[in-house]
Amino acid sequence: MRTPRTGEYDGGGRAGREKEDVPHTPPPLPEILQHRAAFEADRRAYAFLDEHGQETSVLTYRDLHERALGVAGRLRRHCRPGDRALLLFPPGLDFIVAYFACLYAHVVAVPVSPPRARRVQEATRSIIRDSEPAAVLTVTTMMEAVEPELGALCEAAPWLPLDQLKLSAYTDFRPEPCAPDSLAFLQYTSGSTAAPKGVMVSHRNLSANQEMIRRAFGHDERSTFVGWTPMYHDMGLIGNVLQPMYLGVTSHLMAPEAFIRRPLSWLAAISRYRAHTSGGPNFAFDACVAHAARSGVPDLDLSCWQVAFNGAEPIRHETLRRFTETFAPFGFSGNAHYTCYGAAEATLLASGSTKGEGPRTVEVDAEALGGQRVVEAAGGQPLVGSGRAVPGGELRIVDPETALPCPPGRIGEIWIAGDHVATGYWRRPEQSAATLRARCAGETGGSYLRSGDLGVLIDDELYVVGRLKDVIIIRGRNHYPHDIEHTVQSAHPALQPTAGAAFAVPGSGGEKLVVVQEVRRDRLGEDAAEVAASVRQAIVREHELSPGEVVLVLPGQLQKTSSGKIMRSAAKQRYLESGYDVWAPAPVA
Repeated sequence: MRTPRTGEYDGGGRAGREKEDVPHTPPPLPEILQHRAAFEADRRAYAFLDEHGQETSVLTYRDLHERALGVAGRLRRHCRPGDRALLLFPPGLDFIVAYFACLYAHVVAVPVSPPRARRVQEATRSIIRDSEPAAVLTVTTMMEAVEPELGALCEAAPWLPLDQLKLSAYTDFRPEPCAPDSLAFLQYTSGSTAAPKGVMVSHRNLSANQEMIRRAFGHDERSTFVGWTPMYHDMGLIGNVLQPMYLGVTSHLMAPEAFIRRPLSWLAAISRYRAHTSGGPNFAFDACVAHAARSGVPDLDLSCWQVAFNGAEPIRHETLRRFTETFAPFGFSGNAHYTCYGAAEATLLASGSTKGEGPRTVEVDAEALGGQRVVEAAGGQPLVGSGRAVPGGELRIVDPETALPCPPGRIGEIWIAGDHVATGYWRRPEQSAATLRARCAGETGGSYLRSGDLGVLIDDELYVVGRLKDVIIIRGRNHYPHDIEHTVQSAHPALQPTAGAAFAVPGSGGEKLVVVQEVRRDRLGEDAAEVAASVRQAIVREHELSPGEVVLVLPGQLQKTSSGKIMRSAAKQRYLESGYDVWAPAPVA
């Protein structure tokens, strides 16, 4: 059987790689794990760290394979191939065992977010109702905490806590080969603009994107990983769990909560394990800089870090610059910054920069940007590139209204094609056809994923500028909410970074801008009028736009997705329902 070692798979509004650069599709992941267990059995696959960096559990490839076989054998007593199994776990390696058990059993895994403060999120309830699981894979502590609350939704599904199963009785289970186009798992979208949808990821999608990631990131059998992003989220699962197994290397994992409490513990793990690859959303790099400023930097050596990937939310030039300045004395190179772009509907990765070259940045005219055009202008607003289409993939920029390809320099919707594009949305055939099998006007060729994101291609480099559904249009000019939110959070030190939402609501004279922004917990004694005035002045100065209302709220009021994105649609709905605990409302202009 082929194993995914380096070099083994060679493989206009449009950007893609040449045909000869397209990789061959590798075998399904269950076959790769079986090969690892047979020929690299004692190699460490995963280690889980506590927030102090101490290893609490380890899995070799033999351990993972044998435990997954045992769980798969038990699972098949309750499920038929194609049934769904809910994966409900606290951070730890049991999740990985359960995921591969589902692949072995041909049961469709449905990863969900664990409860926060013993409270099950509404998104989780929505996913359960939509997927109708036939079993719940979990551990005893989680089952005791949530079964009383979720039992009615899962009344037909047995709860199978891995720590209570006698797996040795089922290790004679032998998985059957997976058909490449069969369903591997359901990756539910984050719900940042709508209710979560189950993205149907096939074995072909998984394998294709793993090879794309390997080639784009420059990975080989010497690559080492450190990760903290949630395993139930596509970045954590596809990037930090499956990519290391695909390569046959070791991944050192930590809980998201450990990173949130002590961001520099992430960098300490990178230093200790000499990680080649690690990353996260843009806010993670900001958090490290902020904690370094408050408490100093421990003894680190980050010279090993070759791929510091940054994706999942708008990438800020200022963030990259400050991170480099802060950690360059500790061996970090600015050329290690690796900006990228992806979506759950593209399995994970759709574009990435070139390893070792750092991100590309262009300065553009802000006025033209508001008119859906990109005009380079020295000293203008910086846009950070998200790289080129991954090998075997294609990107196009298309007018979302006419479905015609955009001319050079024109902002449009990002359309994606390739074997990594998912097969559809679970039980949503019409939406699947409209979103994942779109065609450009007048063309009869291949289909595309409509990402819902806006961007532009410059010399084949993708620059992402916002979400189509989030664009604020006031007096005929487009404004991108993340730009306004960044301006607001920089306006006064009392405001919490990555904790604001900008959106438009109907007003007497047309659409008006509303900003809802959380205040830092340690700055609640600030003068509210001064903070609000600073926000208004900054918006007028930077965007030539007068906000209709600025609402300053207590910490923790704005709802976020599992990857840390602000849910603007939920913020708008709550605003319209007057549902905020206001710290100090600013007067309406």
